[in-house]
Amino acid sequence: MIQSINNQIPQQAVHNNGLEAQATVGEAQANFASMLKTAIDGVNQTQVASDQQTKALANGSVDDLHNVMIAAQKSSITLEATVQIQKKVVDAYKEMMSMQV
Repeated sequence: MIQSINNQIPQQAVHNNGLEAQATVGEAQANFASMLKTAIDGVNQTQVASDQQTKALANGSVDDLHNVMIAAQKSSITLEATVQIQKKVVDAYKEMMSMQV
């Protein structure tokens, strides 16, 4: 999951003849929202894939328990990583809001 997030982070600065053109606040927010939505969609896809494989195993249409368990573990780890990232973001937000300027 972390690799997929790192691959989706947009470049904020464009180099042109030694000058840096910064993205506007609106563009930065849109880029962040897009990246966050893509990451959450990826987590959801792993959850759905795990659920489908578990149902297929329960119905008897799949007899490969090994792949079902791998999908379940992948889904679990991805969700746990997402929750931990969310906690860190909330903690950082709280810390920034408590700063005095």
